[in-house]
Amino acid sequence: MGECNINHSKEDVKKKYEAQREYLPEDIQSLFSSFFMEEHTQDILNEVFHLLKKYDLAAEEERNERDNRLKLVLYNV
Repeated sequence: MGECNINHSKEDVKKKYEAQREYLPEDIQSLFSSFFMEEHTQDILNEVFHLLKKYDLAAEEERNERDNRLKLVLYNV
């Protein structure tokens, strides 16, 4: 994934999650409810946004990498 200099708001992340939710594994979907209940740093918001971005278009190997990264971030925030 390329670098992006745009800061994404919590609302941006929510919208991106809603757009991609049906493609995400259930165990990852369940982590988002608590994620959205808390405040996060800009870096975390940006990272989660970019992991979700075009998730539905990613190849299986890429999805697995994103799933692992999402779990790492969501379990540790």
